[in-house]
Amino acid sequence: MMEPCIIIDDEPKARVLLEAIIKDYCPKLQIMALCEDLPSGVKAIKKYQPSLVFLDIEMPGHSGLELLDFFNEEEVNFNVIFTTAYDEYAIQAFRFSAIDYLLKPIQHTLLVEAVERFFKRQDQFRALSFKNLRENLNHTTHWEDKRIAIPSGQSIHFFKPSDIILIKGEAAYSEIHLRNGNKLMVGRNLKHFETLLHDIPVFFRCHKSYIINRNEVREYIKSDGGVLVMSNGTQAALSVEKIAAFLEG
Repeated sequence: MMEPCIIIDDEPKARVLLEAIIKDYCPKLQIMALCEDLPSGVKAIKKYQPSLVFLDIEMPGHSGLELLDFFNEEEVNFNVIFTTAYDEYAIQAFRFSAIDYLLKPIQHTLLVEAVERFFKRQDQFRALSFKNLRENLNHTTHWEDKRIAIPSGQSIHFFKPSDIILIKGEAAYSEIHLRNGNKLMVGRNLKHFETLLHDIPVFFRCHKSYIINRNEVREYIKSDGGVLVMSNGTQAALSVEKIAAFLEG
């Protein structure tokens, strides 16, 4: 069964190009409408009830970030993949918010990957993630005040960076240790979190299996190749080649 989708983008060439890529590489999607602005996109969503919306952000009249303003919360039963020309700084907001995005010009391989993630999820679009993204993009917020969205199972958890003590990588999974004593197992490898947290200065990849919050380190033990004792009593290994960088930080 094909899933209905719509495209909202003010650039005619962008709409046609995305339509062609979807038809060529995403046979499980059926394009119901091509919309040139947000108001026409809202009408199409209400008419066709799509499962997936490809949404441009920068459009005249209304930004794509205003989409949820046109719906009641119970009406938001679709997923969104943003199409954007934003720079790397703004892209970090998408990563923090666990929202899928495609950088223009769109590459078909990345489109296919994003659509595959949509089919794996098939859950209701997370309005809270959308609102978190809009807040991160619209405001110059210090990293301490940002919230990081982390998908786990059928839920998305929101944390401030200061909530995280350390992240331990275990193959394709990561275990997040929180200041409230909870642990969260996430289906993302440690490299994902290293990229996600790269611009937040308190986080440090101290070992192939650990990312630590520097503010939560309570002791550095030089024996056994180097061990960091965290505020919750957990020990994180410190690689020999990372010792100098840790001490300088």
